[in-house]
Amino acid sequence: MQSSLTNALYSILRLHNVLESGIDEQVRPSLSSWEDAYKTTPPWDVGRPQPAFVELVQAGELNTGSVLDIGCGTGENALYLAGNGFSATGVDLTSLAIAAARAKAAERKLKVDFRTGNALSLGFKDGIFNNVIDSGLFHTFPDNDRLIYAREMARVLAPRGKYFMLCFSEKEPTNWGGPRRVTKEEIESTFSPLFTINYIRDALFATRFHSNGGKAYLTSATRISA
Repeated sequence: MQSSLTNALYSILRLHNVLESGIDEQVRPSLSSWEDAYKTTPPWDVGRPQPAFVELVQAGELNTGSVLDIGCGTGENALYLAGNGFSATGVDLTSLAIAAARAKAAERKLKVDFRTGNALSLGFKDGIFNNVIDSGLFHTFPDNDRLIYAREMARVLAPRGKYFMLCFSEKEPTNWGGPRRVTKEEIESTFSPLFTINYIRDALFATRFHSNGGKAYLTSATRISA
């Protein structure tokens, strides 16, 4: 019991250490910091798909076909999508997260293309995904990376492809550290040149140390056809 509590607290401290720099508008967290986070179970890895994305699938909001889970972690969202008829691909910067995701896919007998990669420079051809989902990646980027990221998401999406993003909002308290808080205006200014914003609505972000989830925004956007 003591060991489990210690590990949980260590994970929270690691989350703060990894993402504290992410609050800085100019600093990108290092790869080694993310790899360290996955040496145990990080607080954002809740062992199930994010409820916000489950609701999207149940409501039929995603385009049929392929989905890229960008910043997929250990794969729960991508695995859920694969189990619900989508052709799922998951990309994460960290090899430890991808190894865990592949093990889950094998255990559950689900087909997902899990691979390591950099969200700012993906090794995919243009326009090959019908959807992209982002569960807690965008809110880790410094300002200089945001537009690069938005352009890369637009590049890999097919015309009229959909982008769904869950990130902490400015309504989430900052006293525990964690990633940057994002306003609706920041989302609109980053994505609107390349996407039609369908909505930005209040949502909850499940973590291992929020009772009911952290205050977040769920964004739906459609890639503007060239």
